[in-house]
Amino acid sequence: MTFPASQIALLINGKVAGNPDVAVSAFGKIEEAQEGQLTFFANPKYEDYLYSTKASVIIINEAYDLKQKVNATLIKVPDAYTAFATLLGKYQEIMQQQLTGIQEPSYISRTAKYGQQVFIGAFAFLGENVTVGNNTKIFPNVYLGDQVTVGDNTIIHPGVKIYHGCKIGSNVIIHAGTVIGSDGFGFAPQADGSLQKVPQIGNVVVEDNVEIGANATIDRATMGSTIIKSGAKLDNLIQIAHNVEVGHSTVIAAQAGISGSTKIGNGVMIGGQAGLAGHLHVGDGAKINAQAGLGKSLKPGAAVTSSPAYDYGQAIRSQAVARTLPEMEKRIKELEILVKQLISEKITS
Repeated sequence: MTFPASQIALLINGKVAGNPDVAVSAFGKIEEAQEGQLTFFANPKYEDYLYSTKASVIIINEAYDLKQKVNATLIKVPDAYTAFATLLGKYQEIMQQQLTGIQEPSYISRTAKYGQQVFIGAFAFLGENVTVGNNTKIFPNVYLGDQVTVGDNTIIHPGVKIYHGCKIGSNVIIHAGTVIGSDGFGFAPQADGSLQKVPQIGNVVVEDNVEIGANATIDRATMGSTIIKSGAKLDNLIQIAHNVEVGHSTVIAAQAGISGSTKIGNGVMIGGQAGLAGHLHVGDGAKINAQAGLGKSLKPGAAVTSSPAYDYGQAIRSQAVARTLPEMEKRIKELEILVKQLISEKITS
């Protein structure tokens, strides 16, 4: 499909500078784009490519001051990166709307219900009383256990497994290999040293507009629900334990692990490989740096780093001081020598 610059500008509320009829049919990186492709410019590090790229159309910040002539047609917007993301989303939406129908072989129980314009890929399994909303795309080898519900316009990529009773909202994206609703890690120590399994009878609730990366695992609650609230974004390879709550629009990077019953507030940012102990409360807007080990609750807006985690500002100052330790040691030794000399002179006088 090809789109003229004028139509693209309408989609992202931009203004065309150049030929509005020039058409593009593909996207490209600014340093590699060819004629007939669209790209964007938002990072000043790539400024040289702005003037040399062969792209036909470039999305650019309207406030950017050009230093020389640009050959491509420009679409000027307040925020080029956001506009480009919006455009990619529109393009993906158009492409996915073409994907409908039920592929064979697949298994759909007689009690399962699905809406209009759905896609159910080959070897998918929909258990008893499953409900799938309108325009939802379920790719091959997806497993939806009994009584799972999935909202409208949701995309479930290949190999995702959603256990019985879990609830997935609308406009959710779940990437390949993720498991939602496996048992929480609950075992009761016995007098003889053995461990008795604690049945996990709750579920997982994923609210609207959540995105979950590939090969993530979200455990069902012992009782009640493990909850991923609306707008949260989870990266690949994340572990969310039983009864955890992840707040609205919270972002968690790859390989982080959240232990059981921890409550994470809204707008929290958690870096890669961070680990959070169980039964903690993380306040709204808190920031947990990559590889931090959090063993205590955080107040709203707090920022921590290191393991065990402590205040980010203090940690940075400590690191700065640590780099000067060899010089400080040298100065202390010189001072010790000087003090000894002064004491000796005082005694002799």
